[in-house]
Amino acid sequence: MRCLISNVNGVRPFHPLTSFFIHFQTLISSISKHTQCSNFHSSTSTSQTLTPLDHETVRETLVSFNNDWKRALEFFNWVEETHSTFHHSTDTFNHMLDILGKSFEFSLCWNLIHRMKQNPYSFPDHTTFRVMFKRYVSAHEVNEAIDTFQRLEDFNLKDHTSFCNLIDSLCEYKHVVEAQELIFGKTKILGFDQGLIFGNNKITGIDQDLIFGENKNLGVDGIENNDTKICNMILRGWYKLGWWSKCREFWDEMDKRGVQKSLYSYSIYMDIMCKSGKPWKTVKLYKEVKNKVYREMKELGLKPTIVTYNTIIRLLCDGYRYKEALALLHKMRENGCHPNVASYHCFFACLEKPKEILALFDRMVESGVRPSTDTCVMLMKKFGRWGFLRLVLLVWNRMEKLGCSPDASAYNALIDALVEKGLIDMARKYDEEMLAKGLAAKPRKELGTKLVEEDCADEYK
Repeated sequence: MRCLISNVNGVRPFHPLTSFFIHFQTLISSISKHTQCSNFHSSTSTSQTLTPLDHETVRETLVSFNNDWKRALEFFNWVEETHSTFHHSTDTFNHMLDILGKSFEFSLCWNLIHRMKQNPYSFPDHTTFRVMFKRYVSAHEVNEAIDTFQRLEDFNLKDHTSFCNLIDSLCEYKHVVEAQELIFGKTKILGFDQGLIFGNNKITGIDQDLIFGENKNLGVDGIENNDTKICNMILRGWYKLGWWSKCREFWDEMDKRGVQKSLYSYSIYMDIMCKSGKPWKTVKLYKEVKNKVYREMKELGLKPTIVTYNTIIRLLCDGYRYKEALALLHKMRENGCHPNVASYHCFFACLEKPKEILALFDRMVESGVRPSTDTCVMLMKKFGRWGFLRLVLLVWNRMEKLGCSPDASAYNALIDALVEKGLIDMARKYDEEMLAKGLAAKPRKELGTKLVEEDCADEYK
């Protein structure tokens, strides 16, 4: 249950709208690499020349406000109001939808979708509703996600791609039981009429001609057929839940159903074996993939993916074999598979020397891999746990410079480190800033914050 927090010292108000727009223009000028910087004055100046905008610049600016939906929406509307030649694309609408959905502002999301529908240049696409599925399911509003899928006929998007996006979102946020029932069940679930999707020709509850296409053996890009893809989603969903027995059960069921396992299937199952405390089985499975599947992969043109490499890197890091993991990191680039932020997370989670962590962090940024907010939170918590406040502040400042918008976890990690060192005034400053942004702060006696329930209890004493 969400904790309500009151602050006896008050809350810092939002900046005035004029400050918003000045900040927006500053962001645009600093992000855009193709335009010259210009001064941004008051809206009363008619001779004002605004910085030319492109969609990439707008996207980057929205990303910087991804944890502050009010400012993001203010900027989103301001762009079209003040730049007559600029019109939002489907992509920029999708970014704004994701920010609103993250804050559970679903009514505003649908208002934007109706705006998109009226403009042929920003008509909703599969990504639009993939975002809606993801945000509904992340809020555990499964019925609303399914209802959204049923409404896709109005947008001519009620097809197998949208269905896969729905299943993927359900599995991503641990609603695997509902996803599996939608795929393999033969009865209605949560008010969802399977006949609308599966029709009367059911094989394990699926109209395969509608979901998998006429040629069920072609698959995705001629390599991985769609039943494998959907089964991989279910397998990954059980993995996220940590139900290892269900993972093994479904792995065997894939064989019984005649599902042709792909490289991604093996990558997921290797991770399952590693996380379930059976790393020797992971090594055995890796050898099986290497020896038995390698030739078939080569014939089909398959190469190890980023998921495969990250799984092995995580296994090596968990076993304190950092040199081998770093060697694999270099080998990835040689094989044309560039590391992503998850690759570096494997190292950050296991390394125990601040100097090595910071050196790897710098190397990650220099290589073009942009750290996420989760990356910075991971490092701040680690340094705070070790008592290195200077390093916590260093990561916080780097996070802002790199354009990562601090979320509740980032603020809490910073405030905890400050409180631990007795810097109460500075901690209170960030606590008030956090509350002003509408982010949930932890109750802390040191800062004079406490649960609203405690206030009520004190009144009745």
